Amino acid sequence: MMLLNDSDEKLIDKALNGSQRAWGKLVRRYEGKVYNYCLRMSGSQNDAMDLMQEVFLAVYRNLPNFRQQSSFTTWLFRIASNKSTDWLRSRHRVPTLNADELPTDHTPGSGSPQQSLQQDRDNQHIMHMLGELSAEQRVVVELKFFQHFTFEDIAAQLGISTNTAKTRLYAGLRRLKGKMEIQNAM
Repeated sequence: MMLLNDSDEKLIDKALNGSQRAWGKLVRRYEGKVYNYCLRMSGSQNDAMDLMQEVFLAVYRNLPNFRQQSSFTTWLFRIASNKSTDWLRSRHRVPTLNADELPTDHTPGSGSPQQSLQQDRDNQHIMHMLGELSAEQRVVVELKFFQHFTFEDIAAQLGISTNTAKTRLYAGLRRLKGKMEIQNAM
């Protein structure tokens, strides 16, 4: 019973029929993306791990309700968005990352130490700038630029209209641009 190349739908069907192996494969397939998303939303490795666990627990509990009207990825990130937004609202927090907690998409040894250092600085600057946005704007920016979802996917995940997703993105970008102009003027 090979699970390596199974589609999400096949893994979901197998998981619903009790296959822990299929469920584990589904989690492993998406845990990196969900973790990085939670890290950018929370600003803390520990909080990101907790959020990721909450997301996958909610997915597991609600898997029988997944109707496949959208892709599994869209549904998964809708849950991740809701959990992250709830977490941010409940703590009235703005994420801030320590330099050693920055999300990185590069692998060690993939570039020079100077390139790695510059990428870490860039990531730190991005995290600081994202912290300037409201939770609603930050979620849309994250989904659009880091997860590469379409506005239609973002709207479906957040339960908002496509125009509202666009409005939140462009309002967030205007806010970021204003902050960058102020910083550059100093």
